[in-house]
Amino acid sequence: MSSNGAGAAVLAWLSVAAACALDRWIGDPADWLHPVQVMGWWITGLRRCAEAWAGDRPWKLRLAGTGLTVLLVGGSAGAGWLVEALAWQQPALGLPLLWLGLASCLAGASLEQAVRAAVAPLHGDTAEAPPAPEALKEARGRLAWIVGRDVEQLDGAGILRAAAETAAENSVDGLFAPLFWILVGAGFWLAVGLALPGPLALGWAFKASSTLDSMLGYRRGRLRWLGTAGARLDDLLTWLPCRLVALTLPLLQVGRRQAVAQLRLALREGRPDPSPNAGVSQAAFAAAARLRLGGANRYRGVLIDKPMFGAAWPAADRAGVERLLRLSRQLELLWLLGALPLLVLIAGLKPN
Repeated sequence: MSSNGAGAAVLAWLSVAAACALDRWIGDPADWLHPVQVMGWWITGLRRCAEAWAGDRPWKLRLAGTGLTVLLVGGSAGAGWLVEALAWQQPALGLPLLWLGLASCLAGASLEQAVRAAVAPLHGDTAEAPPAPEALKEARGRLAWIVGRDVEQLDGAGILRAAAETAAENSVDGLFAPLFWILVGAGFWLAVGLALPGPLALGWAFKASSTLDSMLGYRRGRLRWLGTAGARLDDLLTWLPCRLVALTLPLLQVGRRQAVAQLRLALREGRPDPSPNAGVSQAAFAAAARLRLGGANRYRGVLIDKPMFGAAWPAADRAGVERLLRLSRQLELLWLLGALPLLVLIAGLKPN
């Protein structure tokens, strides 16, 4: 392996590590324009155009939704590719933009802040000292920003369970899935250079599909057809990272011999969930944190039964929520450390 190849791998890895550090350091400042906001504006405008053209005809809505998905995901990847080219040609200007762009793909700090804010009003053990009505109201209001379920009737235990499940599920959606695609893009860089999209292009492409799913991926009204393409693409792009999380999370505790068994457990327990990924991620984190997650939730007034994960473990409490967040931080570090030798290997395989 040439020293140039190893050096390029280290530089690519340092860019990803810098993005992770920036995410944990500054998070998503409220007064900064975030790429997801721009994606949201485009989705809103494109949705108006799509519905004006398609009306209530399902086949037209599906076609429009596919076109919307291609435009947004392709445009986001193209914007990332332009920043990558700038980083190659003008490093003094382009590299800081690249690092900030990569950090914008990751939601480790913002997820922690939102989850902690939701449970902060609940003082002590809610099973022994139920929170005051004012505290419940405040916690419900904060929780409503990060969950899709109805929160109006949740007690302290229900709020803690919702926060724990959000910490588990969104660790995959908001952190590990984009980190996976960023690392894949870094590998593309090392293999062929700018001839293929790199880490920011793939990171923003994933964020575009995730934003499409969060805004249009609902089975009601016109969205039942308009949001299909975006939702399925998001499921597809999250499928492998989710299972890698379920495989590597046990390495923090039980070691590699049990990792495959834990993966099989997560796949088995997560299979009944309507989502191909949410159940697996919750089952994996439930086993790692030794918490009971899942069960029935209300969505828009409708009670929906969901599978239970870790039924033998205790219900989530504040310590359990913190344990989930800590596991996510530790696994992020493990992924970064494991990525370095892989990137060095990819760089070594590139022909001179």
